Amino acid sequence: MEKSYDVVALGELLIDMTMNGKSAQGNALYEANPGGAPCNVLAMLEKLGHKTAFIGKVGDDIFGHELKDVLTEVGIDARGLIIDPDVRTTLAFVKTFEDGDRDFSFYRNPGADMMLTKDDVDVSLLRDAKIFHFGTLSMTHEKVREATLYAIGEAKAAGALISFDPNLREPLWESLDEAKAQVQRGLEFCDILKISDNEIQWLTGLDDYTAGVEWILDRYPIRLITVSLGKSGSMAFYKKDPKSDYVKITASPFLSKNTIETTGAGDTFGGCILHFVLEKGLQDLDETALREMLTFANAAASIITTRRGALRVMPSVSEVRNLIGS
Repeated sequence: MEKSYDVVALGELLIDMTMNGKSAQGNALYEANPGGAPCNVLAMLEKLGHKTAFIGKVGDDIFGHELKDVLTEVGIDARGLIIDPDVRTTLAFVKTFEDGDRDFSFYRNPGADMMLTKDDVDVSLLRDAKIFHFGTLSMTHEKVREATLYAIGEAKAAGALISFDPNLREPLWESLDEAKAQVQRGLEFCDILKISDNEIQWLTGLDDYTAGVEWILDRYPIRLITVSLGKSGSMAFYKKDPKSDYVKITASPFLSKNTIETTGAGDTFGGCILHFVLEKGLQDLDETALREMLTFANAAASIITTRRGALRVMPSVSEVRNLIGS
């Protein structure tokens, strides 16, 4: 059966309050950028010509209505978005350090995104998706976790590929042991995993990234694992079938002197990976195809680090190809 949506995602849609200089009085200025990892991924996919939809919850407030408008503006189908009059839209304050590292402070106690329930989930979207994408911010609390697991089950039953990005945010978990348990739960279901270098080390206890991926592959039958390495580029590990050996590819980064912040870079990278899977499938990928995939994703991620925010300012195909060509 032909499906209407290339990717449907569930999770957080929020406002990233990003530092943007200081006032004349020396006070920090924050820019309200629409964000949330799942929607950033969808926004990149829309730029690449795919049809997407989002399932989540925002508050019936200024930010919530603005976020719904932004989804429509960038082309993401927002009919799965619930506007809740009883809770406020989640805010994430992002501080960027000179080395590019970031610190997050979340205003989410509760926030609308964590109040999504199983009954809120539009099942028709899940059954009409080629890929279902999720992260762990929708697994931090019981009700939204139930909604996420329900959505995974419905999407998988309808034949969708499952994509997972742990996207660990330590302040949102009661304990890192609980975070690890839920990440491992996500690994049980996914066909495609996007994970960062520090998440690999945290999850497996191994400093070597290849050894860390092998730890995952020994436990979970994941077809494609991509590892984002920040300034060191990225890696991909692909298995044609559960019994075959993996193919490993590394790709160099596109470092830019114009980088101002890294918020959304991993999501941009992840969106490009899903674009590649939609174009090529997961059946028979060779080293050339995997290297092409990582090169394109690295270039797109580099471009987004030169812009504030992500959801509204994803790079176009021509911009990415021009950077690769240069």
